[in-house]
Amino acid sequence: MNILTISELSKSYNEKVLFKNISLAINEGEKIGLLGSNGSGKSTLLKIIKGLVAGDQGSVTIVKNKRIAFLSQNPDFNKNLSVIDQIFQGETPVMQVVKNYENIVQALEDQPNNERLQEKFLELTNQMDRLDAWEIESQVKTVLTKLGIHNFHQKMNALSGGLRKRVFLAQSLLTHADLLILDEPTNHMDNEVISWLERYLVNNKQALLMVTHDRYFLDRVVNKIVEIDHNNLYTFNGHYSNYLEKKSEIEARRDALAEKRQNLYKSELKWIRAGVQGRGTKQKARVDRFDSLEERISDEGSKGNLTIEVGYTRLGKKVIHIDNLYKSYDDLKLIKNFSTIISNQERIGIIGANAIGKSTLLKIILNPELADRGTVDIGSTVKFGYFSQGFEKMDDDLRVIEYIKNVAEYVETKDGRQISAGEMLENFMFPSDLQWSLIEKLSGGEKRRLYLLKTLMLSPNVLMLDEPTNDLDIDTLNILEDYLKHFKGTVISVSHDRYFLDKTCQQLLCFQGEGKIFKYVGNYSDYETYMEERALEKRINQEDEKKTNKKTDPHANQNKKNKKIKLTYHEKKEFITIEADLIALEEKLDSVINAISHQTSDFVKLQTLTDEKNTLEEELLLKMERFEYLNEKEEKSRT
Repeated sequence: MNILTISELSKSYNEKVLFKNISLAINEGEKIGLLGSNGSGKSTLLKIIKGLVAGDQGSVTIVKNKRIAFLSQNPDFNKNLSVIDQIFQGETPVMQVVKNYENIVQALEDQPNNERLQEKFLELTNQMDRLDAWEIESQVKTVLTKLGIHNFHQKMNALSGGLRKRVFLAQSLLTHADLLILDEPTNHMDNEVISWLERYLVNNKQALLMVTHDRYFLDRVVNKIVEIDHNNLYTFNGHYSNYLEKKSEIEARRDALAEKRQNLYKSELKWIRAGVQGRGTKQKARVDRFDSLEERISDEGSKGNLTIEVGYTRLGKKVIHIDNLYKSYDDLKLIKNFSTIISNQERIGIIGANAIGKSTLLKIILNPELADRGTVDIGSTVKFGYFSQGFEKMDDDLRVIEYIKNVAEYVETKDGRQISAGEMLENFMFPSDLQWSLIEKLSGGEKRRLYLLKTLMLSPNVLMLDEPTNDLDIDTLNILEDYLKHFKGTVISVSHDRYFLDKTCQQLLCFQGEGKIFKYVGNYSDYETYMEERALEKRINQEDEKKTNKKTDPHANQNKKNKKIKLTYHEKKEFITIEADLIALEEKLDSVINAISHQTSDFVKLQTLTDEKNTLEEELLLKMERFEYLNEKEEKSRT
């Protein structure tokens, strides 16, 4: 069933056209990833759908009684509200009762003997029973906890920007809206939280429209890709990997067509220069065709292809030697007795939970005096390039080209050529008209890309990247990853982007809390497998230990003799057939997954198959849990 329809929608800012006459229908159960280069209008489209911004022409029609929840990149908040108040800002009776109940519980912790509060607590407890609101309260606390928020009564203004966004994300997830619209939901999240959000969205029945640069997240969550490209909207059914395959085919056809246009253009140009004899209709039509060709070729070149051509400074053998490093803030231990040697051309990723010390380590390397104890010895040839997590402070009154010229008028490329600041900007997808725009007119992603250009123009030989994937579009990330692959110096990256880590890192520094840093050789996927194997090994050892303790505990054996746990008659019948049921479910799931992989054109059928896959996965999980229960009970009945 349809939720909303976009018809012939257009939007421009000043002379910049974002999209023109685009149309899109969003149906129940669809999970859509919205792609496009920085400044192409992705966030603007989301705001138009929500009604926060008006389109120039066209319409957005929402089906009656369908609700939309929207998470913006930088949500506004009331600094006086607590986390729980922010979540329960809705006006429904259930939300109001749960909010009041939570506030009374908090008040009673401070004044446990206050009779008025005790009476109010009993009254609200009865209301919670009457409205069956306990499940909602439990859901709220579960989601907040999974998102890393444990103090539900903390004021919003006391939270970091990343945690505040998580509160708004929780609010969006818990509204039970028909359509979730999420703008960069994974920014500033650690990998454990991202993995939980992946699973939540996959199993959730709500429709989803999402902007994200996280390519693993896209591939695992969405079943349709929509891309804003050259002011148009293009739709690709399937996951992100399907989109890449189809997109490469389209680009190949587009390149072939562009080459044909270039050849035709050269032929027409030659004819024009030779001079048109007469003013007949045929000649005029040919002149008009030439003008049209010229305009189309100009449009094709206007988007540009991002290339990174900056040079680098020679790096000697000694790069960074860290010995016995310590750093704490009051009782919070971030780095404890850490030592390592970082060599030339190493690719190091730094991972761990938020606020655990990752960015602090980069800052100490840049400024060793920040350490409490220990030494950071930097090689004499090291020239750092630091790309910080947040936005560098930019003068909004500067024009784009002035900002870059403040670094250098000319830059030497890696092959020894000199190119101007304007050419560098062209290479970074800032065409000539945009170069003279004020910085305040740029989108967040465009500012981030401009800051990256400035960092690389300094010709560093050790790159320090703190969350480099935040706010950069996928095209820019692909080129950055390729640049890092061929970069002759050393790269140290703090990142939560698993795809980026897999493509750019050969070893990881894993922050584990309490100042402990574990060094792992391999990329992020290798590390994930390693940690899963360790967790499995730990569970097996715990089970073995339990069995050993039971064997050596005479009271436990006596208890077993006194009380045997037996399967009921119905459980015995179920246990006889449950293994066959599991095999049948697994075979059916494999069949559906295979059908999905071969379904590329019929989206209605694809959606049906996807729903069936989700249902089968849930059934299989429940059946497995039931099998474990019955099997354990059957074993106990025999001992």
